[in-house]
This record gives sequence, structure tokens and C-alpha cells, in this order.
Amino acid sequence: MILKVISSTIKTAYTVTCLKLKDDKKIRLIPGALIALGVSYSTIAAKSLAIDKFMADTVTDLQTLNSRPEDMKTIMELMIMNIQAEFCRALEKEEPREKFKVDRWLRPEGGGGVTCVMQEGEVFEKAGVNVSVVHGNLPPRAIDQMRARGKNFKGGQVLPFFAAGVSAVIHPRNPYVPTIHFNYRYFEVTLPDKTVEWWFGGGTDLTPYYLNEEDAVHFHSSLKNACDQHDKAYYPKFKRWCDDYFNIPHRGERRGVGGIFFDDLDSPSTFNFVKSCAQAVIPSYIPLVQKHKNDLYTDKEREWQLLRRGRYVEFNLIYDRGTKFGLYTPGARYESILMSLPLTANWKYMHNPDPESREGKLTEVLKNPKDWIKIE
Repeated sequence: MILKVISSTIKTAYTVTCLKLKDDKKIRLIPGALIALGVSYSTIAAKSLAIDKFMADTVTDLQTLNSRPEDMKTIMELMIMNIQAEFCRALEKEEPREKFKVDRWLRPEGGGGVTCVMQEGEVFEKAGVNVSVVHGNLPPRAIDQMRARGKNFKGGQVLPFFAAGVSAVIHPRNPYVPTIHFNYRYFEVTLPDKTVEWWFGGGTDLTPYYLNEEDAVHFHSSLKNACDQHDKAYYPKFKRWCDDYFNIPHRGERRGVGGIFFDDLDSPSTFNFVKSCAQAVIPSYIPLVQKHKNDLYTDKEREWQLLRRGRYVEFNLIYDRGTKFGLYTPGARYESILMSLPLTANWKYMHNPDPESREGKLTEVLKNPKDWIKIE
């Protein structure tokens, strides 16, 4: 099946802050949508997008997508469906035993998603890649969460929302293959005066079990290259943000060796930046899988991996904003929200590795984040 999305070519850059529609609804126009359509993603304007290469049918029906080709909701859904398919197929090439199971689901309150999970593989113990495209009214606890980070929303309001994102967490079997997480998302909230606030967020981060500085440099260099295509200030800013966000305060350490993280970005070119970051996932991670998937390891090293996974679980269930938002949302798909959790993890009472051991050296880096590519 081929989905053709046609767009006019945007020749001139200009600023528009609010657009009055025929039905008297006002929406803050997203210049980024126009720029994206004119110069990159709607090269959809110049060619057809083969949706039969997606892991499943789009969440939104094709008639609706075709009716709004220049709407960022359409642009984002097509992009994340494509990222999901490309990443799943890249992982499957490294996994000789298992394939992704694809679960397309609908949410009664509005929207749905496509959850792809691979379990009990030879290389990947558990790999989850999820797309969600949901809409409805923000629950009060989600509004409170957004207000806590500076959104000017009032309590007691009915706030319709739209959210679309792709997220993945990969838990390898071999302790020398790191875990990767990424999430890229787009959000709209319609205010009582019918204006629409919108923003993008996301990031990619790496969680190794044994520190390999060459791997960390490769990973961070891949993300820096994606950032530098748009703004050379992005990588250092979003690297620090990542170190601060993926912090486990009660442990006094970070979840991993970082990457990039950002939220609430609403500049005209943000979509193109998000797309570049999402496309950097495969070159940042797959070479590390190929490099280490056949490394020999011991039971002791596997045990350390399971202990570090316990830290991963602690962060995701206690601190992660995305997990909390998902659990607060009516009609939440809990299986998809919790797909980030590993099949196996471990906790030991008062476990402290020898500071001179390889486990201790990783712990030191987690307590004191490092500038891997000398950006300061």
C-alpha cells in the first residue's frame, strides 16, 4: 500500500504566531511544520512514502492523514512509524533467533499505538520499540506535572491534548553490550481560549554495564554530529541536561553514561532537529552491538549486569516523567508503558563494588559524569 501525501513547496521563511481558522478555532501555527515540509520530511511532497514498510498500519486512518498533510500531527506520526520500522529491522539483523512481535492497539479515549517487542533472544533478552499516537483530555495529575516544570496551565481546566512519540529500550543478553534508550515526541495542548501550545521533547542515552571509553566516545560523537547539523550549542546543552535528568538521587549516581535530553522545544526548526536525532540512533548503537555481542562473559559479570538493571528499574518507576505521564493518562496501555523494564534484574543488600575493579570504575563515572568528547 502506498500513501501519497502532497504538499506545496515553501519558498519563503516568515513568522506567523496565530492562525484563525474557519471554525473560529485559533491555533498557533508551527513554522517548523512548514519548513519541514518544504525542505525535508515532505520531500513527502516530492515522493510517496511506502507505509507497507511500517511494522503495522498507522494509528490514524489514512483518510485523516491524507486530509491534513501539512499538519504536524500527520508529519510526526509518519516519521515515528518510519523510525520504529528502521530500528526494529536493524535489531532483527543482529538477532539470529527471534523476531519482533507486533501489537497494534487502540485506546478507547482516543488514538492508540504500535508496540513491537522481542523477548528471549540470543542477542537481545528484551527489546521494545513503541509508537503511541493518543489524544483526549489531560488528566489533573498530568496537568500538575506539566505545571511543575513551568507550563502555564491552571488547575480544574479541561485541556484537550495530542501526543505522538516513538520510544525504545533495548536490554541485551551480553553484559558487554550496553542498553540504549531513546524517545522522541510531539505534544499539543488546546487552551480554553482555543489557542494551541505545542512542543517537542526527547533524547537518546546509553547504559553500559562495563565501561568502554571507545564505545562512549563513538556514541556521544554520533549524537553530537546530529546536533551540530542544526546548532553547535545543542550538544553541550542537551548532554548536561541528560546527565541531570537521568539521575538517581537516592543512589547518588546517573543511570548510565548519558547522551542527550531536551524538552519543551518549540522553535521553527525543531522537527528537523528531532528527525536528525532519531535517525542517529542506528549508527550510534548498532556498531556497539556488532562489536560486543559475541564477547565472552562470566557468571559474575552477568550478575553485575542484573544489579545495574535494578538501578534502571528504580529510575523508570520512581523518577521518569514519561512513565508517570503514561500511568496518569486514562485508558493507559500499561503493557506498553512498562515495556522498558527488563525481563530479569537483581538487588543485593548493601552491595558496593571494589573501587579498583571494573565495576567500581563504572560506578565512579556514574557518580561523576564525564565529558566524553572534550566539549568544555
